[in-house]
Amino acid sequence: MTSMSRPTLLVLDAEPPPRLGRLTGRATIEHADASTLAGRLPYADVLLVWDFTSRAVRDAWPGGGPRPRWVHTASAGVDHLLCPELAASDTVVTNARGVFEGPIAEYVAALVLSMAKDLPRTLELQGRREWRHREGLRVAGSRACVVGSGPIGRAVARYLKALGVHTALVGRVARAGVHGPADLDRLLARADWVIAAAPLTEATHGMFDARRFGVMQPSARFVNVGRGQLVVTEALVEALRKRWIAGAALDVFEREPLGPDDPLWEVPGLIVSPHMSGDTVGWRDELGAQFVELYGLWEAGKPLPNVVDKQRGYVPGH
Repeated sequence: MTSMSRPTLLVLDAEPPPRLGRLTGRATIEHADASTLAGRLPYADVLLVWDFTSRAVRDAWPGGGPRPRWVHTASAGVDHLLCPELAASDTVVTNARGVFEGPIAEYVAALVLSMAKDLPRTLELQGRREWRHREGLRVAGSRACVVGSGPIGRAVARYLKALGVHTALVGRVARAGVHGPADLDRLLARADWVIAAAPLTEATHGMFDARRFGVMQPSARFVNVGRGQLVVTEALVEALRKRWIAGAALDVFEREPLGPDDPLWEVPGLIVSPHMSGDTVGWRDELGAQFVELYGLWEAGKPLPNVVDKQRGYVPGH
């Protein structure tokens, strides 16, 4: 422990910075960016990955010297920071489980309703002052397959069930209320809504490929609020252009942000949003408050919640 027995808290910064005033006198707070992180890691007891879009931790961690005993990321996913050296270490990694589940579930419900009622087209026609009557779809009674049985996937399933959607949840292993991977293709083939909410692991990388989109029925709509790398983008684009599926909405992408010339902006039937499904007014303050609460537990030597299984790449027990 450094700095006159006060722990050193190193923050991988992003704007706006976290509000950590409640830690005054309890920690020596230092700041780093991608260019300085490697040099400061050996002197930190705790690392707060506030810039959860950065891969700087993966690059800096394999260096020499001591490493922080605890790493917390202000995000649900941990793929941006896990590397073999961190996974093999004794460092405890925690995530921001509990902050994003409700907002993301609301966003998915909004997308489902929007696509069912053809709201994007309505707004487009309104902008052209064009009166064109159409028929919408009933959401109640439709079927959804939610892939990912963690807190986000379970929240999505609850919200869709509240809309009257018959919802099947698919996880890494089959258990009560959760289907295993062996059931996935069968569930995809009958789903009106396919929601990707899984963490990014070796098993899930590229899982939605040409074959999986081919399994879906032509009336199906696909939503990804998990990780961009869950989807083979070219396969999704082909599925939409060839009308293998009826529509899609992406909130996460293989490469972010999308440039103004990216062809995804103009793919027919695709709704593009800028990785915002979990971000609601006050969300950064909530993330900061969560970290301060966790810091108090760590400071007192108490067990931390939200501990990531570094081999699996997510918090187990779902």
